[in-house]
Amino acid sequence: LHLNEETILNHPGGAVIRQYALVLGSSRCPSFRNADATQMFQAFHEGSKKAFKQLEALKKSAWDPSEDLEEALKLRLDKADVNVATYDISIEEEAKIVQNFEKLRQRVYDWGLMEAQPWYYVGKSITTLGFMFFAFYLQYCQWYFTSAVSLAVSWQQFGWLTHECAHHQITKNRKLNNLLAVVFGNLAQGFSADWWKDKHNTHHAATNMIDHDGDIDLMPLVALIPRDLSRFKLPVQKFVLKFIPYQHLYYTLAMPLLRFSWTTQSLLWVFAENSSEFRVYRRNALTEQTLLVAHWCWVFLQLYLLPSMSIRVLYFAISQLLSAFLIAFVVTFSHNSVDKYPANSRLLNNFACLQLFTTRNMTPGPITDWIWGGLNYQIEHHLFPTMPRCNLNTCMRLVKEFCRENNLPYLVNDYFEGYALNLKQLENIARLSKAKAN
Repeated sequence: LHLNEETILNHPGGAVIRQYALVLGSSRCPSFRNADATQMFQAFHEGSKKAFKQLEALKKSAWDPSEDLEEALKLRLDKADVNVATYDISIEEEAKIVQNFEKLRQRVYDWGLMEAQPWYYVGKSITTLGFMFFAFYLQYCQWYFTSAVSLAVSWQQFGWLTHECAHHQITKNRKLNNLLAVVFGNLAQGFSADWWKDKHNTHHAATNMIDHDGDIDLMPLVALIPRDLSRFKLPVQKFVLKFIPYQHLYYTLAMPLLRFSWTTQSLLWVFAENSSEFRVYRRNALTEQTLLVAHWCWVFLQLYLLPSMSIRVLYFAISQLLSAFLIAFVVTFSHNSVDKYPANSRLLNNFACLQLFTTRNMTPGPITDWIWGGLNYQIEHHLFPTMPRCNLNTCMRLVKEFCRENNLPYLVNDYFEGYALNLKQLENIARLSKAKAN
């Protein structure tokens, strides 16, 4: 398909479309702009009649390839490096995997696993609100430490609900899902729903792809690939570079900083939305700004009601840092522990392999499923992002069977095994940094 710039800027999903879209005559073409986005489109737009109707309209557009376009579409080979893998499945084998994944997708539909489960999420919402109001009650009873802990847990759980609303798992009504996302995200949790969708949808579209997946860009505190080391150029950056040889040692201690990073990015995002080039962000700007400001008014009002400055500082630190850790230890497990791929890798043509090669599951269990918000089934979630959380465990059996039949990896570990692999990736770059310094 040829998409003009106007079509892209009016995309309801925002900037994620640029990860695959080719804009003739534009300098913004992604390096894998000739990738097959068929299965990616289906994954993002499942259940959206509007999206498929718009796609049919686009198919009628005329497109005349040019010599410049043909030159732009040439593929280059992956280059292996520390923490960077190569994709070497043949074109013939790739085509077979793509066909078999379509059969898997049909089985998933036949089993009813893509059907919305709104009452399940009503229960989850009530439980999460319960933790929040319990925190208020404990504060009233002057149990400040346990109140801060309960509030942190509620923020983590609201994070998972926001994530599921943004993926349209809750209902088949996308407007309602978007409304719930901004209420759970901006108001209750303190993260901008639009900022999250822009960042997270790109992550899904180009998981662990260098230059495209922002989730693997943790600079300047952490470097995940060798090329990160060459990005320290300013004097301050060169000073920070001296700590990279020890990043596998301080990484765990840095996890609680994640919430401060994400809340800061959210605030910067929402107050720049009015001038965004994407219509959907400009349209949502006022709602996003109002609810995010309301969140911080509530946070500071709650702190104001505490009896002393020392208790306020302690309460704020516990609630914010614990909430950050409860999110960070989940979101860094599945992808940071797996190799990354070059930006121009042919892996983008194979949706199933893109998700399977770049994702690790956490061993499931009732407590794990709750704490992780279903993200311990990260492989199933990436293959079917609109699937309700409560169906992921059933889907796991089908995905494992698909992997066995197609001789594909299915990565799953308990937490400590996966976390050790995460630290190993960090240590690889730490050693490389130390060697270069010497």
